[in-house]
Amino acid sequence: MGSGRSEARGAVDQKATTRGWRAALVEMLIILTLYVAYSSSRLFASDSLRPAQRRAAELLDIESALHLSWEGTINQVFVVSRGLSLFGSFWYATAHYLVTAVVLLWLYRRGHHLYAPARSALVIGTVIALVAYLLLPTAPPRLFGGYADVLALTSGDGWWGGDASAPKGLGGLTNQLAAFPSLHAGWALWVAIVLQQHAPAGGWGRWMRIGGWLHAVITGLVVIGTGNHWVADVLIGWLVIWMGFKIASGPALPRAREALQRLAHHAWIGRRPHGREAGLEEAAVAGGHQPGIEDGDHAAIRGGADQPTGPLRE
Repeated sequence: MGSGRSEARGAVDQKATTRGWRAALVEMLIILTLYVAYSSSRLFASDSLRPAQRRAAELLDIESALHLSWEGTINQVFVVSRGLSLFGSFWYATAHYLVTAVVLLWLYRRGHHLYAPARSALVIGTVIALVAYLLLPTAPPRLFGGYADVLALTSGDGWWGGDASAPKGLGGLTNQLAAFPSLHAGWALWVAIVLQQHAPAGGWGRWMRIGGWLHAVITGLVVIGTGNHWVADVLIGWLVIWMGFKIASGPALPRAREALQRLAHHAWIGRRPHGREAGLEEAAVAGGHQPGIEDGDHAAIRGGADQPTGPLRE
């Protein structure tokens, strides 16, 4: 009897591990899909430069009326300092991806109840920005005229080329008119909010929070200073991520998630065990082992599981 219980427990533990790896794979696919959509938006967006420049001019007029047209001053500060130019280029080409990925992984390891709402906020904010890229292609300062392209000036010192933050030779994979809003700024604010909400109290947690807000501020200055975004791009980038958090914490998203769970319950994700696997689970229950509770699989009790380069046309 003891060996039967041990075998049953091992089978249940193996199932829990499989479910964990499957959930991690799904999350990786979600983030990968998000990145691919972000990078490939150029395939669907207009690459006509003149309308994008006119839209940028309208944006600059609004900034001037609000006394927010600081791009020229900040850009010049970066240009006159070789060290600051290199720092800004490395930051722009690296931190946007690396820091966001590290925080996503850290939050995933903290638990699904913390990870899922934050990931949903990131996805929603990014999708809103992608819609803006498709409907409102806007030229960044470096393609507007009168502003220096800092990444192009420093491309000989790094892996990036003269086409935004794309590695050399891969500029064709970027949407150079995806300036409004700035997802560099938006994702950096997402990092700051997540660390503010979930970093441990005291000790290292305090420094994590400070680091998160410094990351958001530095990123905002870098994207403007390198000539890649307007001040308005940064502000609206922050806004779309704030909207993502609001929508993710609202009543509509849980209802949609419950509908997906019910669908998954009738699909392969929620399929019933068969054959030997089912017999082992029955033996585990008969032997006093409750896999759904002892293994922390509360979802099983509920009946579901959270489951431009190339020529720009004139």
